[in-house]
Amino acid sequence: MVTGKGEEPVRVSVAMVSYNGEKYLEKQIASVLQQLGAEDELVVSDDGSKDRTLEMLEEYQKRDARIRLLKGPGRGIKKNVEHVLRHTRGAYIFLADQDDIWAPDKVEQVLRAFQEKNAMVVIHDAKVFEGEKPERIVMDSFFAFRGSGAGVLKNMIKNSYIGCCMAFRRELLGAILPIPSRIEMHDQWIGILGDYTAGKSCFLPETLLFYRRHGDNNSSMKHYGIGKMLRNRICFFGYFFVRIVQIQQKRNWFFGKFKKK
Repeated sequence: MVTGKGEEPVRVSVAMVSYNGEKYLEKQIASVLQQLGAEDELVVSDDGSKDRTLEMLEEYQKRDARIRLLKGPGRGIKKNVEHVLRHTRGAYIFLADQDDIWAPDKVEQVLRAFQEKNAMVVIHDAKVFEGEKPERIVMDSFFAFRGSGAGVLKNMIKNSYIGCCMAFRRELLGAILPIPSRIEMHDQWIGILGDYTAGKSCFLPETLLFYRRHGDNNSSMKHYGIGKMLRNRICFFGYFFVRIVQIQQKRNWFFGKFKKK
């Protein structure tokens, strides 16, 4: 974890990206902050919102020292996610969308899973609802919908990682950053690299998030035609192969230096 001079270590970093989210932001931030401790942080990167999102975030930041607000790079969601991740300081990094609602015990249960399962990545189940009311459930289990489970090959063929349900240890940042611009989404990238580099992803069956559908989501639930699907997977595999070669080269360099000593 990262600390500055005289600062206490940060336990949990919640990494959130925002863009024109004023309609739903209040409930999501409330659901996050109520389960963070004094040693935690919520880092939000706003990517040029045109509504009241930025104004709302600035007000939250004035009232709560755990909130840090960043100006996004203006290059789309993947680069905004990369931007916010680079500014986190916590030992455990939780990804968060601007429009969902966290279950009250999400942080507690995910942190327990990290310790008990010795996991690098933890992903939990979610219920999907539409519009304003969380009780308007349209899908009881994201895991059942996607056939979720760990494994590099499995998730290459059919991704079952969804970013808003994921958390990972800080050590994984070195493998996942930078996030390639041409891959479809960041969640599959983070999950599969966690599986490959650490070999340990934990899929919690507990429902710890209510995923809001409202027509404008940057969603992992999209279905594409076979042509685009194949192009996405070929592109992903190419970047993945290059990254694992780079990771291996770094490991070889490190152990080579260690042996010389």
